[in-house]
Amino acid sequence: MAMYAETMLIPAIPTLINDFDVSYGLSSWILTSYLIAGAVMTPIAGKLSDIYGRKKVLLIIMAIYTIGVSLGGFANDFLTMIIARTIQGIGLGMFPIAFSIIRDQFPRERISITTGIITSMFAAGSVIGLSVGGLIIHEFGWKMTFFTIIPISILLLLMIRKYVNVSDNSNLEEKGEKQDQHTESLKNSTDKIPKKKQKISSQIDIKGSILLAITIVSFLLSLTSLQTSPDENVSNLFSNATASPYSSLEQIAPFLAVGATSLFFFVYLERRIKYPLIDFRIFLRPPILLSNMIIMIVGLSMFMVFQTIPILVQSPEPIGFGENAINTGKIQLPFAIVLLIFGPTSGFIISKLGSIKPIIIGTVLTATGFSMLLLFHSTEISISMGLAILSTGLSLASVGAVNVTILSTPIEFTGVTMGISTMLRIVGSSIGPALAAMYMQTNQSLINIQGITKSLPSSFSFDLIFFSALVFSIAAISMSIVLSKKIHTKPYLQ
Repeated sequence: MAMYAETMLIPAIPTLINDFDVSYGLSSWILTSYLIAGAVMTPIAGKLSDIYGRKKVLLIIMAIYTIGVSLGGFANDFLTMIIARTIQGIGLGMFPIAFSIIRDQFPRERISITTGIITSMFAAGSVIGLSVGGLIIHEFGWKMTFFTIIPISILLLLMIRKYVNVSDNSNLEEKGEKQDQHTESLKNSTDKIPKKKQKISSQIDIKGSILLAITIVSFLLSLTSLQTSPDENVSNLFSNATASPYSSLEQIAPFLAVGATSLFFFVYLERRIKYPLIDFRIFLRPPILLSNMIIMIVGLSMFMVFQTIPILVQSPEPIGFGENAINTGKIQLPFAIVLLIFGPTSGFIISKLGSIKPIIIGTVLTATGFSMLLLFHSTEISISMGLAILSTGLSLASVGAVNVTILSTPIEFTGVTMGISTMLRIVGSSIGPALAAMYMQTNQSLINIQGITKSLPSSFSFDLIFFSALVFSIAAISMSIVLSKKIHTKPYLQ
């Protein structure tokens, strides 16, 4: 549902720009507001599900998502659309809860298979969105993107309420005892843990949540600012004022300063309080930290492809192929189809081979796919083949890394840990398009099209994009090798 909504909406952005009379720079907030809300909300939703119960919080998150989708379908101005997208982004908090339910409901040997099935649904939504999205928008308009989701969301809400039965323990005192037991087990490794036992509070870590929100928003705003021209910067988002020209560094410096400061205070706070939003004693364990870094690179790679390939394919010759939106979807379709096939399949592979070997193979295939795109993106068939290999690698690496994260986390902390994993995937998904847009903005060529000279991303900009993605993939290979060495004493993870 979520990926269907996103892949359906992206082709409609030019229409939204015309309907709302906004610039291309401001139009980026249609995606950015969604990602910011999701990045902030996912760890919070995971923490709330650990405290108040999976099903209860999942129903609330699904209801919020339904409200956001409904509001988006009836949006008649840009501000209403941004508010709707922000509310819709809060709904991304459903993903860590879903993975936590898997951990609670299935035996250890089945977790990788069920995780693969859920992961494959991202691809299923992409396949539907890429194959029919352009046609629906062309025939019925962009609002139908939201209207087709509303009944699905409501139906899911009702089905979860009736059919999803999880053994949630809503007794906060008993959950506090579980967490206190884990705290006692960590006493030998750190002397910073308070000696006095306390039951878990029913209140969320408000200070930590605020600092986390400020940190993520500030860094994502700095990335967004890199994609906008000086007279379309974030400070003028809802005003018609024109800023004086200044350099990109001066433009993003305030956001970076605020983000770095809030990050420092967030880490300082979380390491001092007993029940933090992010328990660094768990998150900084090598298996969890390394697998989450791989998950972030997967998100970065996937959305870098979503940002880059349509522009490359639709750019006029000799830079691109001059194709239309429908043919662009066909070229990208192998990426989504392979992802759909390898999602559940990779779960079975991991159940037989363990998590580490598929992660290593997946990261190597990811690097191979980006190598093909870097060296052979001059033909449409070579792009489709490179995307298919890339998709295979991302599937194996993603499911394997998620499986390691789940199995390495104490069961009472699964919700918050998966919330952080989802947040990092979203942050990576934000970085990928930002880097791609920055390369395309700063490396352009003048092309004469029927007597009209236009400035378009140069071939060198696409080379830089695929080379950068290749570097990230090589880093992921290194992480997977280190990860294999760190958990060699834990057969259930291997």
